[in-house]
Amino acid sequence: MDLRHFLMCLSLCTAFALSKPTEKKDRVHHEPQLSDKVHNDAQSFDYDHDAFLGAEEAKTFDQLTPEESKERLGMIVDKIDADKDGFVTEGELKSWIKHAQKKYIYDNVENQWQEFDLNQDGLISWDEYRNVTYGTYLDDPDPDDGFNYKQMMVRDERRFKMADRDGDLIATKEEFTAFLHPEEYDYMKDIVVQETMEDIDKNADGFIDLEEYIGDMYSHDGNADEPEWVKTEREQFVEFRDKNRDGKMDKEETKDWILPSDYDHAEAEARHLVYESDQNKDGKLTKEEIVDKYDLFVGSQATDFGEALVRHDEF
Repeated sequence: MDLRHFLMCLSLCTAFALSKPTEKKDRVHHEPQLSDKVHNDAQSFDYDHDAFLGAEEAKTFDQLTPEESKERLGMIVDKIDADKDGFVTEGELKSWIKHAQKKYIYDNVENQWQEFDLNQDGLISWDEYRNVTYGTYLDDPDPDDGFNYKQMMVRDERRFKMADRDGDLIATKEEFTAFLHPEEYDYMKDIVVQETMEDIDKNADGFIDLEEYIGDMYSHDGNADEPEWVKTEREQFVEFRDKNRDGKMDKEETKDWILPSDYDHAEAEARHLVYESDQNKDGKLTKEEIVDKYDLFVGSQATDFGEALVRHDEF
C-alpha cells in the first residue's frame, strides 16, 4: 500500500465528516447475508451454492458437467476436513462457509502482501509495514496536508501488536489479515472498540456521551432543525445504547452497539447442509455423503438447466 492508498483508506474513515449533514454514519459491524437469493430448497439450491462457495465462485460451477462438479466438490471436501479424519463436521463446514464469504478480504490482503513483504520471506514485520506506509513523511514534523503521521503510526503499531499473537512484531498472513480487518476477528474486537471510542470521545473522558454520539453522525452546520433520523438516534441512545442510564456509553456499551451479536447465518447453513446430507445420521459427513448430495452444495449444467425449466414452468 503506497501513501496514496493509505490516505484513501483514511479518507474513507473520515468521509462522513465531509459528507452532507443529513447523511447518517453507520459504525455498526453486521455479519453480511450469505446470499441475496431466497432460501427455498423446494425451488432451487441457489442460496446454498452461494453460501457454500461464495456467489462468484458458485457461478463457475454452472457450466460444468455433473461429473466435473462432483470432482471439484471432492477436492473442496478435502480442504474442509481440517483435521484430516475423513469426516466433515458442522464446525468445519461453518469455518469453510465463513472463509468463502470473506474471500474479498483475503483477496485484499493478497493484493497488498507483496508491497509490504520487502524481503520476500513470507512474513511482514512491523518495520516493513511502517517503512512502506509512512517512510520519509515521519521526518516532517508539520506536514502540509494536516495529517499527524506520528500519531497515526502509534495507533497502527498498537493494532499491529494486538494482531501479532506471538508478540514477535512479525505478522503471518493470518495476523496481517487481523491487522487490516480487525472487526473480523474475535480477539481484535477490543481494539475496534477502543479506536471507535477514541474517534468519538472528543473530551477524552473515556466515555461517549449523547452529544458526542450524535456529533459523530451528524453536523448541524447552522441548521436548527434536526432530521427525523437524528431524533430517533437520540431516543435509541437513551433507551437502548446507554444501558445503565448514566448518560454515557462505556466500553461494554459501545461494544454492544458497534459489534452486536447477530444471528449466525454460517452456523445455521452448516447445520442445514449436515441435516440434508447426513445419510446415516451420525452428525458428520463423509466425502461420499457430500458428493451424493452434490447438487445441494454446488451447481452444474444439469442443475442450472433443471432450475431454468422450473422457472419456465412458472411462467
